[in-house]
Amino acid sequence: MKRGLITWDKTEIPPAVFERRVDRVRRVLGDRDLSALVVYSELWRSNPARFFSNYMPYFNRAFLIIPRDLPPTLLCGLSPRVYGWIRSVTTIEDVRPAGNFAKPLFEIAGERDWTRIGALDLDQFPYDLNKAIRSGTVEAVNVESPAVYVPAEDETELAMRRKAAAMADQILSEEMSRGVGSIDHHFVGGLERRFRRAGAEDLIILLTNGHTVPAPPIGAILEENYSVSLAVEYRGHWIRLSRPQASSPVMAECRKQWDSQPGLAERLDGSYPYECRAGGMTARHIEVVVSGKRLFYGETIL
Repeated sequence: MKRGLITWDKTEIPPAVFERRVDRVRRVLGDRDLSALVVYSELWRSNPARFFSNYMPYFNRAFLIIPRDLPPTLLCGLSPRVYGWIRSVTTIEDVRPAGNFAKPLFEIAGERDWTRIGALDLDQFPYDLNKAIRSGTVEAVNVESPAVYVPAEDETELAMRRKAAAMADQILSEEMSRGVGSIDHHFVGGLERRFRRAGAEDLIILLTNGHTVPAPPIGAILEENYSVSLAVEYRGHWIRLSRPQASSPVMAECRKQWDSQPGLAERLDGSYPYECRAGGMTARHIEVVVSGKRLFYGETIL
């Protein structure tokens, strides 16, 4: 259902938020005497371009180019027939076809007399693009993520992730007791409907009756105590959350154990590994054994 859907509610994320984020990039470019920053976007790395421009169709390669003194440019492999759509849901006005990416990038650099450009985490670009950029006529300099892209320090980013987490927590609290005795496929379908109607763009649902870790539904009957683990995307912002279906005392014990283990963290919240550094966002999940059954509880955290 998602696979590239972009929406932009400007009451949730005003244009000024993106302007502030880009201004930080431009300050760093000025300090390092760089003419522009190239941000790579693809299946495994769509969050930074989304953070700076709201562009997030992660099924296709793209370069978001943020100049020091001009509006951003997007080089993408998508058909020109969707360029109007991209302009309507992002901060980007200048959208161009990509080709092999390096050639149009160097053409823009030549047009604007750029001799040194930055690339966000250049060592993590795909091999072909890394090689092409490094062997070009323009000097490419690595710009490390913490210099310009720290989602955990951005209040709007945190607010959006909190909104996604609150939505997930509320839906699970209302639905999980109804799931007891139902077929897991049917229960997952009901959850999917609720999350989609609440605005979730992408969703992964795993369950367990307490005999395994959470896994996709297999046609099993959900027992009295079971757990659900979710990865939810809302407006491009991912969170992970796990909840057990259990009595109030068991839930209280889960929360108590979760609070007592601050060092236990699992980097599976929908962020990619390079974002899960000190000061970043991650997810912590614990396992509580009750009457021989494994129950799971977890949250997305800083």
